[in-house]
Amino acid sequence: MSGEFMIGIAGYALAVNLLAYVAMVLDKARAGAGSRRISEATLLNLAFVGGSIGTVVAQRTIRHKTRKEPFRTQLHAIILIQILVLVALIAALIVTGSPDRLWRALVS
Repeated sequence: MSGEFMIGIAGYALAVNLLAYVAMVLDKARAGAGSRRISEATLLNLAFVGGSIGTVVAQRTIRHKTRKEPFRTQLHAIILIQILVLVALIAALIVTGSPDRLWRALVS
């Protein structure tokens, strides 16, 4: 994996988390104004594709959807899955010894 690839991953993570945060802020503003809301499915999908940190930060900073069920439970499940995947990737990196070897093993 090249440095450019890693920068791309970091850029994606930043963008999707910023988008998830903004979506939560917009949803809260729309709720207060009585406007059309952003669906919970959309908010959870943003969390699932990598925006879980942005979603949680928004929950904490703007106090939005902190007690809403099943949203809260589904968000926790998404975060747990992401943690398990991250741990598996770290373990695979340790076993293979380098990101390049891991990448070759994953794509072959």
